Amino acid sequence: MTKTTQTAKVAAALVNGAELTAKQISSRYGVKNVRAVISKLRSEGLSIYLNKRVSSFDGETYMKYMIGTPTKAVVAAGYAALRG
Repeated sequence: MTKTTQTAKVAAALVNGAELTAKQISSRYGVKNVRAVISKLRSEGLSIYLNKRVSSFDGETYMKYMIGTPTKAVVAAGYAALRG
């Protein structure tokens, strides 16, 4: 039996449409360094965005990670960086 890594679990959740706060990622998947996991997933090619949300319950602002589609400008910048 293979063991699924924390990074793979977070990636699967995001790819399946979950929007997660850093606190949720830490508690659900046991991740100690959320920024490192997100950075690793981004380096593997996932377009992960950190979006600001406002709670309808108490009006507090919080940040959620989610998968998104990169804009044309982002794709163009990536190709320009590869060309050197």
